[in-house]
Amino acid sequence: MRGEVVDRAAVVPIFMAWAAHYVERTYRDYYLDAAVLAESQIAVTRDFHIDQVSAISDPWRETSAYGVEFEYPEEGVGKPRGRLLQGPGDVKRLGAIDVHGSPRTKDRIEGVRRLAEAMGRTHSVLGWVEGPIAEYGDLRGVENTLMDMIDRPEVFAEACEVIVENAIAFARAQVEAGADMIGVGDAAASLISPDMYVEHVLPWEKKLFEGIHEAGATVKLHICGNINNTIEHMAKTGADVIDFDWMVPVEKARRLVGDGITLCGNFDPAGVLLQGTPLDVAAAARECLAAGGRRFMLMPGCEVPQGTPEENLRAFCPGPDCLVEALRIRG
Repeated sequence: MRGEVVDRAAVVPIFMAWAAHYVERTYRDYYLDAAVLAESQIAVTRDFHIDQVSAISDPWRETSAYGVEFEYPEEGVGKPRGRLLQGPGDVKRLGAIDVHGSPRTKDRIEGVRRLAEAMGRTHSVLGWVEGPIAEYGDLRGVENTLMDMIDRPEVFAEACEVIVENAIAFARAQVEAGADMIGVGDAAASLISPDMYVEHVLPWEKKLFEGIHEAGATVKLHICGNINNTIEHMAKTGADVIDFDWMVPVEKARRLVGDGITLCGNFDPAGVLLQGTPLDVAAAARECLAAGGRRFMLMPGCEVPQGTPEENLRAFCPGPDCLVEALRIRG
């Protein structure tokens, strides 16, 4: 991240459901039980020789703390039993959340603590919070969010005053528990125009990232999907690391964000990692590493899909079976 010469790029795939199944637990076990999350993350981090343990799990931690109730299926993300913000007037109901008292936010903080105690001396520990438009979408619904951004952006701004302060508090608690980096997931930002992103979302992301930096951690911004028209603006948020999905060419991403930001990506998690051969995976990873520049971390464009063969993971993850390293040595 400082642009120094290193022996190899950091390798930081996003593991969630795949990690749970690796230790023979359900995805629901993973996101509802900090002990299972820590066990799963530690297992994949050690067995695949990767460089960061992560508390990312699902998008509903903060939403639950606001009071939304969920059904939690065994192998899928939670399903809300309603929306907290039924109409624009409901924004006034938003208030501070108790990150240490609400079960789901408390559980993530505990997960970070377990990860930091087990591996924090040798590995980066990644905490996670939802970004402003992502959390608003969780509370309001995505379609209503998009309509509000067009018709009532002042309502979105009013909500973000509360959402961002709560996210900072949640991030700070994870930093205190041992996280050195906080990931911010703001996927809904890929659904709006670049102008709308710059006017209505970027200022709130910037405020959130400033709060995380003040807490003592670096920031990783994750907006999955097609961000070809947005990534250059993401570089102005103050994020230290920007994830980018496979739809954005590595060379284009580097050109648009400049050389001072660490990029993290980006080969296709489905078409290559899940469905390709180990040689396909290794070739895609090598192309990313060659084009990414000095400040670059390697991962699939988004989460490792369920059903991905282990040999495909080992093809790009560091270790004795890494095809990327073997091909480099062979020239």
